[in-house]
Amino acid sequence: MDQTELVAAARSGDHNAFRELVRLLEPRVAATVIGMLGHCQEAEDVGQETFIRFYNALDKFRCEAKVETYVTRIAINLSLNELKRRQRKALLFVDQPEADLENLSNREIVEIDRDTQTTVRLAVRQLAPRFRAVIVLRLIDGYSTRETAEILNLPIGTVLSRLSRAQKKLKIILEPVFEGKV
Repeated sequence: MDQTELVAAARSGDHNAFRELVRLLEPRVAATVIGMLGHCQEAEDVGQETFIRFYNALDKFRCEAKVETYVTRIAINLSLNELKRRQRKALLFVDQPEADLENLSNREIVEIDRDTQTTVRLAVRQLAPRFRAVIVLRLIDGYSTRETAEILNLPIGTVLSRLSRAQKKLKIILEPVFEGKV
């Protein structure tokens, strides 16, 4: 069964169909919520709440958008609500000394890559929620500009503008961290 057929079956009370939808959609929801909130208890709560809201809205879902797009929109909206509740400052970066890449083992290189990914994730968390949502959906989750616009219920031009502004803000945030390391 495809996702639309699973929705129809879940509407009819087939709990296994809904369980299958959760199984199929959970990786995308988790990536989106973690991209927005980071790895934290609130991210897990938002992920669970996403599927509760989706289940409660099954009868309202008109299948005009892809199921994945609809559920991702719920996840983004709940993540934005959580960010509004938190209103906390992001962590500051700690500058690390440059490494001599020629003398590093593969394990050490992998560790540097992990540190870089962590640094970028922390930088994304410093963005305002409206910019973070576009970066997460477009560049991390890999949605097209059109799909990102649908999920956020924004015009395509607004998505492109926010993406451009977010990338400029990320460059400013990350420049001191990576200065001389590229």
